Amino acid sequence: MTTKIEAWLQGVWYRGQPGAALLAPLSAIFALVTRVRRALYRSGLIGAYRARIPVVVIGNLSVGGTGKSPLVAALASALKSRGLRPGILTRGHGVLVCEPTRVTRDADPGAVGDEPLMLAIATGVEVMVSPDRAAGARALEALGVDLILCDDGLQHYALARDLEVVVIDAARGLGNGRLLPAGPLREDVSRLESVDWVVVNGAVDGDTASGPWRGRRGRLAMMLVPEALRGIADPLRWCSLEGLRAEPVHAVAGIGHPARFFAMLRAAGLEVIEHAFVDHHAFAMGDLDFGDTRAILMTSKDAVKCRRFADARCWEVPVVARFSPDGAANIMTAIEKLCLSRRL
Repeated sequence: MTTKIEAWLQGVWYRGQPGAALLAPLSAIFALVTRVRRALYRSGLIGAYRARIPVVVIGNLSVGGTGKSPLVAALASALKSRGLRPGILTRGHGVLVCEPTRVTRDADPGAVGDEPLMLAIATGVEVMVSPDRAAGARALEALGVDLILCDDGLQHYALARDLEVVVIDAARGLGNGRLLPAGPLREDVSRLESVDWVVVNGAVDGDTASGPWRGRRGRLAMMLVPEALRGIADPLRWCSLEGLRAEPVHAVAGIGHPARFFAMLRAAGLEVIEHAFVDHHAFAMGDLDFGDTRAILMTSKDAVKCRRFADARCWEVPVVARFSPDGAANIMTAIEKLCLSRRL
């Protein structure tokens, strides 16, 4: 997708710019295909792989970034602290993987993808990249994990799942509510009625202004909170966000929704010079040449792609997911019960 087309679609989807009616016939075809496909899986006419261990899908109803990967990382770390051994299964956007590939902390992001590498570093759990979700699930089973967290894959019905969690960005919501390409939705809004939980990223607990969305078991409010900055060239270097308030900083974001990253930094009191790139941008040294010595801040997802050429100006901004009271605990308890029932 070119930058101009993407910008136009973003305007149609989220800002009410004209064009949705023009794309409506294509959306009708897309709706028919997705409904027939899902019906074929639900009826059993197309088989789905049922893993021996629980499978939990954390996905999106809409395209673009919603904060899904930080939620996956938070759940993996929390479940690990409870004595479970979770594994993460992901597609690996923009990389050519012919068979399930195990992601190590020193992997090449160009070979396994930026988000899988970020998750491997952040969580320390097994991470598997596989475009074939069923094959990836089998590979994780062979490694002896207790459960599988699917980073994305809500619409990949070839892998049966036990729980479904959908993440929605509070600021952008579900856009104009239309299906692709007239809107940002991969499936109709009614799909939320069948998922277990809806997690609204950027919502405050009890806030209904950010949308009425709710899953079968409920809705959680989630906030992504920045932690101390970590040097990319030297991970042993640390710096507080407050320590960079004296002068403007460069903020670099090659994610699905760069504006959310920039807003988070401004909320921390920083004066930000924005540099937005397309999602999963393959960074090169020249992308960080801004002609000055100001600090350069970027997401963890972008940082893993800049490790080879980052210098002392470059800082990673790690984030941690914070939830409404007892929200994440409800999901983890449900996962623990699933693991226990599979062992009996």
